[in-house]
Amino acid sequence: MKALSFSLTPSTLSPKPHRPTLPNPSQRTQSPPLKKIKTHLRVSSPTSPPAITDEPERVFRGEVEEKFDWYSCWYPLAPVCDLDKRVPHARTVMGLDVVVWWDRNDGAWKVFDDRCPHRLAPLSEGRIDRWGRLQCVYHGWCFDGAGGCKYIPQAPPDGPQFHTFNKACAAAYPSVEQNKIVWFWPSTDPQYKDILTKKKPPYIPELDDPTYTDLMGTRDIPYGFQDFDKRRIYPDFDDTRKHALYEVLVENLMDPSHVHYAHYGIMRIPKSDDREGGRPLEINIQTLDKSGFLAKQESGYSKFIAPCMYYAFPSWGKGQESNSSGSTMEDSISHVDLKQRRFLLIFICIPVGPGKSRLIWVFPRNFSVWLDRIVPRWMFHLGQNLILDSDLYLLHLEERKIQDAGASNWLKACFVPTKADALVVAFRKWLKNYADNQIHWGTKDGGVLPPTPPKEQLLDRSCNTALKGLRVLEVALQVLSIASIGFVAVARQNMMSSVARTAVVSAAVLCFIASKWLSHFIYKNFYFHDYNHALI
Repeated sequence: MKALSFSLTPSTLSPKPHRPTLPNPSQRTQSPPLKKIKTHLRVSSPTSPPAITDEPERVFRGEVEEKFDWYSCWYPLAPVCDLDKRVPHARTVMGLDVVVWWDRNDGAWKVFDDRCPHRLAPLSEGRIDRWGRLQCVYHGWCFDGAGGCKYIPQAPPDGPQFHTFNKACAAAYPSVEQNKIVWFWPSTDPQYKDILTKKKPPYIPELDDPTYTDLMGTRDIPYGFQDFDKRRIYPDFDDTRKHALYEVLVENLMDPSHVHYAHYGIMRIPKSDDREGGRPLEINIQTLDKSGFLAKQESGYSKFIAPCMYYAFPSWGKGQESNSSGSTMEDSISHVDLKQRRFLLIFICIPVGPGKSRLIWVFPRNFSVWLDRIVPRWMFHLGQNLILDSDLYLLHLEERKIQDAGASNWLKACFVPTKADALVVAFRKWLKNYADNQIHWGTKDGGVLPPTPPKEQLLDRSCNTALKGLRVLEVALQVLSIASIGFVAVARQNMMSSVARTAVVSAAVLCFIASKWLSHFIYKNFYFHDYNHALI
């Protein structure tokens, strides 16, 4: 097979942006001086010879010319379907606390720094007033969609116009709705006001294609995206272990070989040599640069767009090969026949804070579209939560072991001799060579991982709206059952025929059975149940 040949154009927006929410910039770990680094995907163990000798490591030969800037890219905040236009919403990304709210005057979602310029109260606890402005509920200050202060109740109307002062304005981030997701640029510096005209978020055309499904899910994950510099706590700590652990969530999602084992009994896996279905996988990295990488797998292609997005799409039937005439990653993918990309796996991994991530997933397909229109969204969430639960705890513990070994020592500590790990190794190479194994968090804490909570707490998640609705239905079925039996009991003999009486009693019994089944369904799907891999 002829390998694809292309490169991504480096971003021209490299200056460090202004980050108003950063409490103490001196505490952030600075990147080391830029070096030219030779990158290879030859993986070896201290005690074993390298097992990967040719593909895909030969495509990584080259010099690293520029580092990845975590603050010169768009970040997703939330799917639009999860946002209520009537209220402001608090979100955290990259350690930055922001508020997302709907500006009905501009007809767009706005993103502000989540603090009022008056006394730093969270604007996310505020309200949208009758004029469509964001109001801080602490003292009533009001802001328009651009962040301008429009009203200060405490200021005399005939006195100085304090609301016109720059210090009275809320800090507004550039934002845009794309692919039914709200994105923001993590800088309030005025130079990025029109950044959307120069650089746009990653775009997936299938998400805007009406012939594809677009059912999205989201969940906060208690692992991944760390920046652990122990020198902040222990001044004499070994510098070789200082770098960050930004890995666990992303590499888990791009690891196909773990599915047969970590999710055994949950997902349909073709049978193979062992019970779970594991087998050798052929994965070849086509290209890797600062913007991400592209990989060719047995069933199609997969792509990582730094720093948040990973998606895979199968190519079925003939015509899976593509030529190498493209000059960019997007050009090369376009050579694949779009008609054969009937199903995509899209994962958007959002760095929230040290040891905290948020995952948005969507699996668009252009077949059985009607199914998503009749199945409620919360049913889709239940199935995905079950998959996430099955390996969540072991990944939460794994990230602490990686922390102990030192993220920069990952290739030395781990033995990854097969091509099944090619995507994970490529991601680690990208992280090390372009991002120095770390995120520069816009937060005051030192990036220390929080303590491990009980397993019951780690796996605590549910769709509250669905749970409340099902509880109401359960009670309604029980009431209907009791009422039906009561009606038959008090009704006179001549008021109901024997057929009607039998029908009412049968309906009461069915309602009672349905309520019991629903009670079991709620308990099974909305409450904690341990996933013990040894007993599955």
